[in-house]
Order: sequence, then structure tokens, then C-alpha cells
Amino acid sequence: METDHLCIGGGPAGVFAALTAAGSGKRCIILEQNEQIGRKLRITGKGRCNLTNECDRETLLANVAGNSKFLYGAFSRYTPQDVMAYFEELGVPLKTERGNRVFPVSNRAEDIVQALQHALHRAGIPVVRGKAAQLLFDGNGACIGAKTAAGMEIHAKTTLLATGGMSYPKTGSTGIGYRLAESAGHTIVPPMPSLIPLVTEENWCRDAMGLSLRNVTLRLYRGDRCVFEELGEMLFTHFGISGPLVLSASAMMRKGTPQDYRMEIDLKPGLTPEKLDRRIQRDLSEAPNRDVGNLLHALLPAKLILPVLKQCRIAPDTKANSLTRVQRQTLGSCIKALPLHIRAFRPIDEAIITRGGVSVREVNAKTMESKRCPHLYFAGEILDVDAYTGGFNLQIAFSTAYCAGASMALVE
Repeated sequence: METDHLCIGGGPAGVFAALTAAGSGKRCIILEQNEQIGRKLRITGKGRCNLTNECDRETLLANVAGNSKFLYGAFSRYTPQDVMAYFEELGVPLKTERGNRVFPVSNRAEDIVQALQHALHRAGIPVVRGKAAQLLFDGNGACIGAKTAAGMEIHAKTTLLATGGMSYPKTGSTGIGYRLAESAGHTIVPPMPSLIPLVTEENWCRDAMGLSLRNVTLRLYRGDRCVFEELGEMLFTHFGISGPLVLSASAMMRKGTPQDYRMEIDLKPGLTPEKLDRRIQRDLSEAPNRDVGNLLHALLPAKLILPVLKQCRIAPDTKANSLTRVQRQTLGSCIKALPLHIRAFRPIDEAIITRGGVSVREVNAKTMESKRCPHLYFAGEILDVDAYTGGFNLQIAFSTAYCAGASMALVE
């Protein structure tokens, strides 16, 4: 097969780059190993699809955990407002929620995928099913297409790798793009999980499995230095902790090993230590003959009462009127800073995104073209860039795809 542009990967980056490159009337083919495009896109945002974040460029850059400077130009050329306007023109009404997160009004990621499918149909861009097995090169080392595992060759003037990372491999993100990039002479920064649930040393997290905390503050420390602090939601699981706060904090765990980090949960961020102490004193005085373990139900979720008391070395059957001042203050301190110690990341296939990938030092930040291999381009998660939760990673996909597609369209 022959075409002007070949986009390997039918996720948001590959599809959007194809639509951009084909906008000038060029022929374009998407090579996708799944039966349908956007398989991972369908499950983003718990199936609601957090499309982007309605913010300015500085806020975007501040929410990129790795290699933000590389994205300065891409974010300038294609903004969140551009993404929103594009999808609304495709007929998908959008809404902005807390934290400037943008979703379809329908709360259906499927609507975003279908809009992209209709756009491909109108543009006459075919989606060829197949798994890219190797890149093709001419005698000068320029990329001239790809060969599939079934032996089919697709020749193209430009080739884009938008195969994602290694998270959610069942959706097609198997890491094949890294091997293809290496064959073109690229350095691959070792892939690591980002936005990933965490395994804790504390066994009591298993007993609290299913408990969701809202409006708590999570702090992440490396040594004595606090590297993350945010108010929000988190969840206890059979292995440890997950939820939005935990996923965002995990993106900051970039140095050393997971064991180098520890966490603290402020269960009552709305109360100062002094106000919390007065609240505890009031509860104790109102029922002096009751067990402390029973009194705390008004202050803490039931599943956290025993872990908190154990951390404070207070027996649950201790009577309220026998609790010492030191014990009471220890209890307050623990509620304001319940400690957790990290044992490990969960497996990379459970990560929302992958950090690491194609070194951005070897990619032109304006065009997304390889500096090592002419006519080879990159977009999305395959690049060594990653961001926090909130729609920022999809914005990276759209911005880099736009730059790549617009540059590919100029190649004759």
C-alpha cells in the first residue's frame, strides 16, 4: 500500500495527527492493531473522558511532571480552547467541572470516540487493522513506512509513531512503539508507571478496603521534604491506596525507589490542631464513661478508628475520662497526619500513563519530527512526557499530534 502519511496507532494522538495531516488534501492511513480506534480513550475518566483542562499555557506547563519545557511550543500552537472548539464543532457538547476538567455533557467517552470516527470517515482516512512489526527505511536512513506482522508493507512519505506507552496493555499499549523507535536510532528513557496506585507497608489498609475519603489532604514526603500536598479524594484497597490524590502524588515519585517516600493523611484539614483538640475534648466530656473507640464514630469513618487508635497506642476500650492529655494530643496529631509508608508501585499495566519513552532531546519540539531519522514523527504518550490527572495528558496528546500532523502535511 502507498500513501502520503502513515499514522501508527489509533488512539487520540494518532487519529488527531492523521486528521490534521489530511486537512491539506493528502492521503493518510491509520494502522491500528485493535478492531476499533480509541480503545483506551473509551475508558479514560472512568468512562467519562476528561478531554482536557480549561486553563492557560502556564497552568498546563505547571501540571506536566516530566519535560515540560519541551511542550512549550506545542501548548502554544494548540491550546485547550482549541481542543474544546474542535470537538464542539464535531457536535459534542462539553462542560467544565471542578478543577477546570472538561468532559462531554453526556458523560460518555464513547461520544468522543464516535466523533473522531465520523471525522475520519468524512476525511476519507481508512483505518487498516494490523500490528506494526518494523519500520522501513530508504538508503539514506529516512523512514519510508512500516511493515506489519502479517507481512504487509505500507509506504509513506511520512510516518508517525503514536503507539502509546505500556499502561493498560489490553488496550494495545504494549510498548511496541519503543522497539520501533529504537530501530530508528532513538534512545528510550526506561518506562516507569505514572499515575499509579501504591502498595503500602501498613496491613490495615486492607481492612479499610473500599473506604473512600473525600476532602482530605494528602502529603507526600521524600525524607523530610514535602514534595506533594493536595486536597481531594482517595481510596483504600486490598493492596494499599488509590484514587485521584494518590495517582497525582505517584507522579512526583520520580527519584529513588518507592520505599524512599512516605505519606501523611490529614483527615480533618478544615480544623486547625487547636480546634480539633477542642472538638475531641468536647466529645470526651459529653460521654466520660464511654469507650474511646465508640466516641470516635462522630469524628472518623468506622474503618479508620482502630488503625488510628493503634497508631496512637490507645486501647479502644479506654474510657473517655481516663484518657490522658498526652494521649489526647497524640490522637489529634494522628488524625492530622495519619502515616503511610510506601512499599511499591502497582504493576505498570495498572498505571493510567507511562513516564519515560522516546527521549525528547532527539525530537524537534516544533514539528515532533525525529532528529535521528528524517520523515519519522512522534506524538502522545510514546514521548518521554507525562502530566498529572485532570485532562493534561490528553491535552499533551492533542497538542503534540497537531504539531506533528501540521508538519507532516508540509512534506511533499
